Amino acid sequence: MKKILSSGAFLVLIVYLTTACHDVNVPVNTELTPDIFPQNSSQFIQASGPPYAAFRGNFSLDYWFIQSLSTDEAILPARGGNWYDNQGYLMLHYHNWTKDHGTTNSVWTWLSTVIGTTNQALSILNQTIPASSAAKPTNLAELKMVRAMAYFMMMDLYGNVPIDTTYGDFTPHPNLPRAQVFSFIEKEVKAALPNLSRVAGQATYGRANKFMGFSLLAKMYLNAEYYTGTQRYTDAVVACDSVINSGQYSLEPRASYLQMFYPNNGPTAREYIFAIPYDPAAGAMPGTNGFMYHARYDVPRSETKKFNLPFTPSAPRSTLPEFYANFKDPNDIRNGQWLTGLQFMNDGVTPVTVTTTKKGYDQTYTGADGATAYTYQVNLTPEIILRQDVATFDLGNDEIAWNMGYRNIKFYPDASSTSRNQNNDVPVFRYSDIILMKAEAILRGGAPTQGQTALSLVNQLRAARTTSAALGSVTLEDIYTERCREFAWETWHRNDMIRFGKYEGKWGFKTDANVNRRIFPIPTTAFTVNPALTQNPGY
Repeated sequence: MKKILSSGAFLVLIVYLTTACHDVNVPVNTELTPDIFPQNSSQFIQASGPPYAAFRGNFSLDYWFIQSLSTDEAILPARGGNWYDNQGYLMLHYHNWTKDHGTTNSVWTWLSTVIGTTNQALSILNQTIPASSAAKPTNLAELKMVRAMAYFMMMDLYGNVPIDTTYGDFTPHPNLPRAQVFSFIEKEVKAALPNLSRVAGQATYGRANKFMGFSLLAKMYLNAEYYTGTQRYTDAVVACDSVINSGQYSLEPRASYLQMFYPNNGPTAREYIFAIPYDPAAGAMPGTNGFMYHARYDVPRSETKKFNLPFTPSAPRSTLPEFYANFKDPNDIRNGQWLTGLQFMNDGVTPVTVTTTKKGYDQTYTGADGATAYTYQVNLTPEIILRQDVATFDLGNDEIAWNMGYRNIKFYPDASSTSRNQNNDVPVFRYSDIILMKAEAILRGGAPTQGQTALSLVNQLRAARTTSAALGSVTLEDIYTERCREFAWETWHRNDMIRFGKYEGKWGFKTDANVNRRIFPIPTTAFTVNPALTQNPGY
């Protein structure tokens, strides 16, 4: 599903909503009335676009940064002064961010925008959809799920957050304890579930259906001990079973696993329970960016021709050796998401080469012939070394620096886009997550069901990913490494590291073990808008 902004009615409403929702002094003056719009479910789908457009907003850029660069999964160092960006990425790596950190602020603002836009849409559409419309409960429940997802992400990142579900209520709301926010989200999802559609595939792709609701509950229950202090592992198993028993989803086989993330992906992806459709031609919700820039950040600039890109990627982002160590199985199809070692064109034979100078290749070269032309085959190395300057997180201003770090191309470069924005849709919940969440919940003490064990579930997934022998036993560490392989670059790794007690560990150049860093500070700008807020501990 790539045409995510397709109807005139949708565009009219999105313009209306986005011009009003960020100015608290603008009253809701709309010409929408029950006798003219919307009148049926298809018109509602058109009109419900603004919350989805807002949600798409910063998911694949700012949200990806805050979730991934704060872990051992990814690092974005400077190279020759490029990408230092006022130490923003350095802070995420070292865990020394402040309440004025740019990404901390932009993600808070983005999620607040999603919530505010959804509140406004619910207010308008609740009034304009005729009470006689049989689809009205489903239509409104769907939008409440978008809001619930945004609140879950905000709770996960910031802990104690304010709750506001009434459009037009601009009084300051204090942030509530995380356990109370958890309870609110749980009640919202449970109340929406009876009215959500059971349909999967093309008809509901990119929208919240019943199984997206169960997936969110499963994720919450799996993390409930951390969020609230109370274990909910059996509840997680039950929520996973609600998806499994639907028969609507299945694991993508090994032969097509990588294709599941290609630019032409979409409703045919049998694992996608809830995904965000991206289309370079789609406009962004004001106040968000709408960027899906993975190739720009991940493809080495030397491989522009290999991937037929109409732009030169910046390629500042890579993984760390500690994370790549999880990819040890030579028979695992998931290894194919990485660019490592000597690089070749797509024929597998022709070397990817770069012509520079001896000094341009290695800035430490001291020979008299430093300006002499030098051609070499690109060789991506695993180590990240701050050769130029530790203080500015800088690897150096030469080819050696630009080739440091293995690169992830799971969201395969889109050669059709001239704007750097990609067509690849991005999954939020996949069926493989359901399988691994159930396995983990059982291993942590949840009651087994359907004759399935943690071992049988993990082996079920592995059978679709590797030709290596099935495991004879399974531990929590096995599940953790399986999650690393399965969900690399999909924004779940920080959540996993915290749950498995690994977030205070050492990786790369980071040694900070402060548990307060499990949540981010409420940004300074948020206090300007809402003085009733209280800052998180440690900030």
